[in-house]
Amino acid sequence: MSFSPANLDLLISGLLLGAVYIAVAVGLSLIFGVMRVMNFAHGEVVMLAMYAAYWAHEAGGVDPYVAGLAIVPLVFLLCVTVLRRFVLWLVQSPPLVQVFATLGLSIALQNLALVLWGGNYRSIQTPYSNAMVGLGPVHLPLTRLVVFVLAFALVLGLHLFLKRSFFGKAVRATAQNRRTAALMGIDVDRVYVLVFALGVSIASLAGVLLMPIYTVYPGGGFQFALIAFVVVVLGGLGSLPGAVLGGVLIGLVEVFSGYFIAPSMKQVVYFVVFIVVLVIRPAGLLGQRGSEELGLK
Repeated sequence: MSFSPANLDLLISGLLLGAVYIAVAVGLSLIFGVMRVMNFAHGEVVMLAMYAAYWAHEAGGVDPYVAGLAIVPLVFLLCVTVLRRFVLWLVQSPPLVQVFATLGLSIALQNLALVLWGGNYRSIQTPYSNAMVGLGPVHLPLTRLVVFVLAFALVLGLHLFLKRSFFGKAVRATAQNRRTAALMGIDVDRVYVLVFALGVSIASLAGVLLMPIYTVYPGGGFQFALIAFVVVVLGGLGSLPGAVLGGVLIGLVEVFSGYFIAPSMKQVVYFVVFIVVLVIRPAGLLGQRGSEELGLK
């Protein structure tokens, strides 16, 4: 495959799409990396945040990005107050119970959206929905460029927060060994609740950022959850750099396979890549072997 302007466009499109997947997957990776809980309701959080941004725009004319300034903190507060007991019960439950609990929550949230908004596909149009930004010879959609910048800024900020802040060190200590962290004076229950709230808030932020790009419907969270699971497992469970690498890889594979093979085959191709990588590296691209080893370092 020779380098050409068309290939450059495909490369940029793949990176922009990968940033979308990173934005959706990083919260899921954080929750699993610290709590060892695979949240099957993650996609529904993204979907509900998209509905909230849609409702704010249609009912009050509020820009979705502005609405996000209220939606994300409200989701965080909901997690640390109303859902606190659920989070603590979840993290102490057996893995099978965690699966059924979060899967049941996913189904409940889908039906809640169906009752509140119906089953129709909904989208919004903003003054910048079709805006393009010229960077040299290429023109990029403004909305996807915003997602790209914020997704990578979010991962970088989260990485620095976990590495350098006192709470970040407490999070990493809790993730590595809960009992030892508790003996050192760390309130592990508080860590778990705040980490879960942070991961879910990141998912809600992703929903707000995606609303000007995608349509939303009650079952729409499944497609985002599926991609998030593929990205997180491919990059390495609990690895934030792995989530970035996995998101970029899936985005590139999807764009190039859709162009050179067939649009209908792009999902098949990235699942084949996914399976091949796991056969070669069962822990994922940047994952580490052992249940106590994390990619948050």
